[in-house]
Amino acid sequence: EESKAARAEQGQATILFIDEVHRFNKAQQDVFLPYVEDGTFILIGATTENPSFELNSALLSRTRVYVLKRLTEDELLQVLERGLSKLSLQFPEALQRILIQAADGDARQVLNLLEIISDLAQEQDGQLIVTQELLAEVIQVNLRRFDKQGEAFYDQISALHKAVRGSSPDAALYWLCRMLDGGCDPRYLARRTIRMANEDIGIADPRALEMALNACEVYERLGSPEGELAIAQAIIYLACAPKSNAAYVAFNAAMQDAKTHGSLEVPLHIRNAPTKLMKNLGYGKAYRYAHDEPDAYAAGENYFPEELSPRTYYRPTPRGLEAKIAERLAYFRELDKKAKKT
Repeated sequence: EESKAARAEQGQATILFIDEVHRFNKAQQDVFLPYVEDGTFILIGATTENPSFELNSALLSRTRVYVLKRLTEDELLQVLERGLSKLSLQFPEALQRILIQAADGDARQVLNLLEIISDLAQEQDGQLIVTQELLAEVIQVNLRRFDKQGEAFYDQISALHKAVRGSSPDAALYWLCRMLDGGCDPRYLARRTIRMANEDIGIADPRALEMALNACEVYERLGSPEGELAIAQAIIYLACAPKSNAAYVAFNAAMQDAKTHGSLEVPLHIRNAPTKLMKNLGYGKAYRYAHDEPDAYAAGENYFPEELSPRTYYRPTPRGLEAKIAERLAYFRELDKKAKKT
């Protein structure tokens, strides 16, 4: 009401600044909408998260998004110099550079570290001195950590997965180490290798899944840091392995058919017939036992429901083991064609 009165009497809008605006839930964000629309106040929100995920679409559509980039080392040095101008502290330039690198683009971190250093610095000849030992003690805690639910986390895991998919072992290794250095749980990264092996390598190299599973097992037995090497080996192997998403695509296509067509009946000839009654009903009748057929393949046999025409979900790539599988499937399809003609 005071904002409305000030606007009516003086023609001035109130500026409402909200830090960590992503902490407001959707219902709380909705409260701002009418006041933003009628100009009662100008809303400025700050957040470390992606607004696309954290803000209501209605509120987001009424705002402008400005992305603040991480500061360069020279810019952080200016921040540090401003802080030093208010302190009586002898801080060698070489050590300043180390602090800047440890801050990892974060001006707040620079000032926080400087405050800690000024509190711990020892006095020599009437002046506080920053030594290499003191600096190492202050910055020994890893500063490049990220919120495991934050955008930086998902950006880096995306980069790691895409580097593996893109067959770049060096880039994949870099992103793996970035995440380990940033405090990511190695168990999560080990589990992620299993997903990579399943989705992006598949049957082109079945050994990839074994490597991923082994990496998980080794890490559970050894822990950090020794177990992290097993994860690195798995990442390198996955990046260098032949790639195929054929099984992944086939699974999704088959799942879509299963959901679309509902509970279609199992054909009688491939039903289980453990009782005499079931056999009398025709269960299992005329079933062709593949092992008794030439090449252990019942050419022309249909295993799909009668209401669903035969599908081709799995299309193996010409890479790795799938190249051999593709040849065998092509041979079987030729047998099917011949069987239909006879």
